[in-house]
Amino acid sequence: MTVVGLVTATKAGRAAAAQLERAWPQTLSYPVADLARAWRECDHIVCFLATGATVRLIAPLLGGKHDDPGVVCVDEARRFAVALTGGHSGGANRLAHEVADVLGATPVVTTATDATGTGALDTLGLPVEGDVAAVTRAMLDGLLDGPLDGPLDGLSDGLSDGLRDGEGVTLTADATWPLPPLPVTISETPRPPCVVVTDRLVEPPRPAVVVRPPSLVVGVGASRGVAAEEVLTLVRDALAEAGLSPRSVVRLATADVKADEAGIVEAARTLGVPLVTHPAGRLARVEVPHPSEVVRRAVGTPSVAEAAALADGGELVVPKRRSAMATTAVARLRPRGRLAIVGLGPGARDLMTPRAVAEVRRCGYLVGLDQYVDQIRDLLRPGTHVIASGLGAEEERARTAVRLASEGHAVALVGSGDAGVYAMAAPALELADDTFDVVGVPGVTAMLAAGALLGAPLGHDHCAISLSDLHTPWEAIERRVRAAADADLVVAFYNPRSRGRDRQLPRALEILRERRGPGTPAGVVTDASRPGESVALTTLGGLDVSAVTMRSLVIVGATSSRIVAGRFVTPRGYAWQPSPT
Repeated sequence: MTVVGLVTATKAGRAAAAQLERAWPQTLSYPVADLARAWRECDHIVCFLATGATVRLIAPLLGGKHDDPGVVCVDEARRFAVALTGGHSGGANRLAHEVADVLGATPVVTTATDATGTGALDTLGLPVEGDVAAVTRAMLDGLLDGPLDGPLDGLSDGLSDGLRDGEGVTLTADATWPLPPLPVTISETPRPPCVVVTDRLVEPPRPAVVVRPPSLVVGVGASRGVAAEEVLTLVRDALAEAGLSPRSVVRLATADVKADEAGIVEAARTLGVPLVTHPAGRLARVEVPHPSEVVRRAVGTPSVAEAAALADGGELVVPKRRSAMATTAVARLRPRGRLAIVGLGPGARDLMTPRAVAEVRRCGYLVGLDQYVDQIRDLLRPGTHVIASGLGAEEERARTAVRLASEGHAVALVGSGDAGVYAMAAPALELADDTFDVVGVPGVTAMLAAGALLGAPLGHDHCAISLSDLHTPWEAIERRVRAAADADLVVAFYNPRSRGRDRQLPRALEILRERRGPGTPAGVVTDASRPGESVALTTLGGLDVSAVTMRSLVIVGATSSRIVAGRFVTPRGYAWQPSPT
């Protein structure tokens, strides 16, 4: 957990700092005279001081941007939260936004990538090497305004559309990794200025940035009592001779029986990677080029180093090597793409969750219905590849999103409401396999948005039924409506009526009227949280079917539902007492 130091000099500053203390679990307070101590003890610092005063105070303390804490300044009136130093590496840009959220201030960031909404190379979450500043400047210079659109048949086509001919930064990669959007042109060979994504030791033409993907697993076996230095030397020599970067090593792996081997444990700690262990039985099932009966008799598997390196799949790139007391092997993992299935909510931006916003901004590919894509275009970072299609193309969108994720890209498949409710999650996951990661991002459903506008119609047991018979036979839908009527459930009808399908809603209401009185509360909400929103609170007997469209949601109450002070309420099941009025 990061520690945030709060440095104050005035009563107003101390009041604002107290507000942050209540909101955040890990803060330490310092008087301005102890700023140097805060610098040593904290990961981030918020100074409730003038920026000029703060600059003079921290100037003697500055070391380097990769080591200094991020510093944010807040003015006396709490109007602005200014990222002063350590915008990226120190986390000050993100901290400025977090401070502003708590204090109701305006965040101020001045780094070029944040000001333009462009992903910064040093915030990819991966090790980077090279001239980040020069390549970033070139990336921004070659950037055109707005997200980048392109055809379905290739990353290079889509991304190069938004760059001036002959300008901008090229990106060359050994494999497709789920990177966030970058305004670059894909190139088979690096052309400066360039970004190179590789686990190999390379010298690209400068200026260049080399991004190290998490692609290498190092398997290790050892005799009891092996020294950490012997393991480290063997691993480093194996990587160097194969021309591989240790910064792409994602973990050390070995057999369970070696989990407490001090030399292996210390080697992993020194390399800064986790140590993963596997049961001998699992390793014995991994096919390896150099099995050993001696090893089998000793630990129950014919291979430790090679089998451990290959246990999670991948390709062996460094076969088993030996030293006096240790063995090692290296495997290269296949990149795993990432599919985020994102619910955008009912339409209003403030009903879209922060997690949904974050996923939209981090995807390299955005796939969705054209009208939903249009409502979030302003959130997209430069370099985002947009694939939008019209109504009726749900299966095509699902297949496209799954294909791109299986190829290794970072993909967001977006839909309104919650993506798992009558939306894109089900068709996509029916097609998905286990070769890429899937992240589900919930959203506020139309039923919840409409319910909040009507009152509390969903206060007790309820169900949702789609009246569209495009994919479900009407006979099945009618059975479900009848079952909901018999069970006395509140019913929310999705897709209630369209110009070509206007008989289903009257029939559904007729079924409900067989079990519920005409005075049962009902509501029709159209375009919930969108421009033109309309809310009609009525009864089952008085519901005007002609006012219902495909953009409407109809809720019909249970026999316990009531209208109280002009609001639709279904009691939770406690003893209900009518209002004295």
